[in-house]
Amino acid sequence: MASSSSSSSCSSSSSEKKITLKSSDGEELNVEKNVALEFEPAKGFLEDNSEEADDEAIVVPLPNVSAAVLSELIPYVKQRLELSAKPVQKKLIKAFDDQFTRHLSDDKLGELILAANYLGVKYLLDVLCDVTADRIKNKSVEYAREFLGIQNDFTPEEEAELRAQCPWAFEGIDQD
Repeated sequence: MASSSSSSSCSSSSSEKKITLKSSDGEELNVEKNVALEFEPAKGFLEDNSEEADDEAIVVPLPNVSAAVLSELIPYVKQRLELSAKPVQKKLIKAFDDQFTRHLSDDKLGELILAANYLGVKYLLDVLCDVTADRIKNKSVEYAREFLGIQNDFTPEEEAELRAQCPWAFEGIDQD
């Protein structure tokens, strides 16, 4: 059985049922149904539209995720599903997660966290949040605010008072 798709495809198997995901920028990506079902909005959409005779005719809108981000998430989810289906050691999954996150910029990390949260991919969200925690661990409050995009809502007096009350929280800070 041959696959003939003109849209972006993230599949090596032509026998798998395909689902089309439509990104926020209008690009359509064809993915295996089992991968699409890992995304909560897609899963809900497919359950709500289960009367459709042909899954391949269904286009699942994902208005909060760009095609660029989906193109990174789909292979990750597919590989993670393959690893999870085998009796593999947790070390192999950890190594795979580390390889996926190793070269992510701070901005890309933020985009992926938002997408993983929206899509409900808990295992990926956990990995990305761990990476974020590692990146801000032992950093200054100012660095963490900038990294996370948090505006300082303390007056200089309030901040000085907090620093005086909890000096231990500001000890052992790495250079930003």
